[in-house]
Amino acid sequence: MKLTNPSLLLLLLVLLHLVSKPILASKDSLSYVVYFGAHSHVEEITEDAMDRVRETHYDFLGSFTGSREKATDDIFYSYTKHINGFAAHLDHDLAYAISKHPEVVSVFPNKALKLHTTRSWDFLGLEHNSYVPSSSIWRKARFGEDTIIANLDTGVWPESKSFRDEGLGPIPSRWKGICQNQKDATFHCNRKLIGARYFHKGYAAAVGPLNSSFDSPRDLDGHGSHTLSTAGGAFVPGVSVFGQGNGTAKGGSPRARVAAYKVCWPPIKGNECYDADVLAAFDAAIHDGADVISVSLGSEPTSFFNDSVAIGSFHAAKKRIVVVCSAGNSGPGDGTVSNAAPWQITVGASTMDREFASNLVLGNGKHYKGQSLASTALPHAKFYPIIASITAKFKNGSALDAQLCKLGSLDPKKAKGKILVCLRGQNGRVEKGRAVALAGGVGMVLENTNVTGNDLTADPHVLPATQLTSKDSLAVSRYVSQTKNPIAHITPSRTALGLKPAPVMASFSSKGPSTVAPEILKPDITAPGVSVIAAYTGAISPTNEQFDPRRLLYNAVSGTSMSCPHISGIAGLLKTRYPSWSPAAIRSAIMTTATTMDDIPGPIQNATNMKATPFSFGAGHVQPNLAVNPGLVYDSGIKDYLNFLCSLGYNASQIAVFSGNNFTCSSPKTSLVNLNYPSITVPNLTSSKVTVSRTVKNVGRPSSYTVRVTKPRGVYVAVNPTSLNFTKVGEQKTFKVTLVKDKGNKAKGYVFGELVWSDKKHRVRSPIVVKL
Repeated sequence: MKLTNPSLLLLLLVLLHLVSKPILASKDSLSYVVYFGAHSHVEEITEDAMDRVRETHYDFLGSFTGSREKATDDIFYSYTKHINGFAAHLDHDLAYAISKHPEVVSVFPNKALKLHTTRSWDFLGLEHNSYVPSSSIWRKARFGEDTIIANLDTGVWPESKSFRDEGLGPIPSRWKGICQNQKDATFHCNRKLIGARYFHKGYAAAVGPLNSSFDSPRDLDGHGSHTLSTAGGAFVPGVSVFGQGNGTAKGGSPRARVAAYKVCWPPIKGNECYDADVLAAFDAAIHDGADVISVSLGSEPTSFFNDSVAIGSFHAAKKRIVVVCSAGNSGPGDGTVSNAAPWQITVGASTMDREFASNLVLGNGKHYKGQSLASTALPHAKFYPIIASITAKFKNGSALDAQLCKLGSLDPKKAKGKILVCLRGQNGRVEKGRAVALAGGVGMVLENTNVTGNDLTADPHVLPATQLTSKDSLAVSRYVSQTKNPIAHITPSRTALGLKPAPVMASFSSKGPSTVAPEILKPDITAPGVSVIAAYTGAISPTNEQFDPRRLLYNAVSGTSMSCPHISGIAGLLKTRYPSWSPAAIRSAIMTTATTMDDIPGPIQNATNMKATPFSFGAGHVQPNLAVNPGLVYDSGIKDYLNFLCSLGYNASQIAVFSGNNFTCSSPKTSLVNLNYPSITVPNLTSSKVTVSRTVKNVGRPSSYTVRVTKPRGVYVAVNPTSLNFTKVGEQKTFKVTLVKDKGNKAKGYVFGELVWSDKKHRVRSPIVVKL
């Protein structure tokens, strides 16, 4: 039988993909990336030129294996456009031998990366706070019109209204991308979604052979559609999640053109994206003509030359492409930030002033405010018995499993008809609710721990449920344990605006200092990343659980994956408004206009009510309406980054090959702290003093700026000169900042301050971070 109905074809594709699983590759089957740096292409990159590069890769590997034919079979990617290298099946000894070749910059395993979303797991726009650009700013930047935003993720759901092309003109002539839909007849691009590709050879090298259902850029996960629509989705009125958060969905650059590069696939043992695929996608996106590349994924912190995202984004920066990356979801511990290269914009996650409130009402009349997006509700004002889930364990069952409400841990005889109090952690938050429902429970209260504190996530629970702060959780537990017949009611979810305090740093948001280059403050900025509403896939439920039959066109999701595309969208606006600005200038405008204050107002806090630091929020929470007119910017380019790498200790031959030209490290080497970055970080102030140099460029009207410094505790700070006078656009001025340790100060560790240049109209702020 021949299927011709597009809907039936799509259903068949989705079902085939969901039921099929790759075969795990054997332990002896290893794959590596061999990286040569940049190409020496001097003219337009033609098919002939790329073929010649491919042949040189076969020759190179053949010289090690003794067989060119085997080399041809072993190489599954040749990076032929802007990135020079290949990915191949190699054993460890061969990989080590290749790494010693003088033309090779690095050889590293085709390791796994992760998407930076929390979903309904621990370890997870319709915005109502200062993130939203004003109408006048959007108009001045033409809503990001014709800026091309590329997204490296799980692909896209092209049927979403966020990717409709009404009102858009022809596709920009500079676009070289394709719509890779040859094996998926249901997938279509248009003048909004102008390109889509998929890359899975690195994934297949790690997990085993794939069937034809993988040959599509279609998003069967939801993550890619969510992030891409957050960055560049069109205006879509009447969007909500189970009736909550109703409003008009729109991306940061709503008239941008968007392209999807699918590099992440169904997780196998938690691994879903691979270096080899990420590099292939970067190589394509750069060549296709992207202006902004949004990357909501990453690996554990590692050397820049062994990091596919760092390598790919460096080559993008060489072409003046802005690369925005998520900081990671490994918080709240220090030193957990990933994507820490200075040529990237690295984004943390914080809350907004909207919540999806669902209260717990106890039999003693006490009300505790929680959050939830449960699609069902208890009967109005009806109270039910409430118990600690540990008391519903099977006779010989695990107490811890029952406390965590793991599947199969709860005895229906004890749970039926009751509200169960479950502890957050280990297993999925929505899965806990399913465990309660399967045991006959009518509702769930999810209690935060001391680690998660006030960090609340509104999940699309499968039964009436709410999540409480750690403080309120303690009060509820006392009531349950000390009351003879405790009862409770969970109120239906409702949308509440004007939440205070906001923003608050999300507990999952990864933090500095950078373990790769502590001289650079990372993350750079924070943006909304909790319960963000954006487009989703029609292929799976809002919980991404197979047991859940519900489907949503838009979903609320949390993670630095969600905050990253907020900044990508803003970068798109700035790219449209100021096409001559470098990626560094755009980053500077975003950073130096950010705020470190919440809406009370008071200093931004973390999830445990403590004052957050630049290691959480970088320069602060983004303010796009100010970023469009920053006054001054800290600019830098590829030569600055290469000198930075020289100072990190990379040798001259590595730098020369990496850069693709005859670059020579400056002599003497530039101090790491002197990279012209919008923040100032001195990770070891042990000497008598450290002097830092910075240069600012005027991008506004002629004006005079004066400096104000808030000194880090135990550090004297002097700035020279203390005033800067600019007479024209593009004029640059250099100043020096001298930091001296107070000999009488006995404190150790990191301390924080700030430096602000102001002409009474602009406030150009840089955080100061010093380790004593």
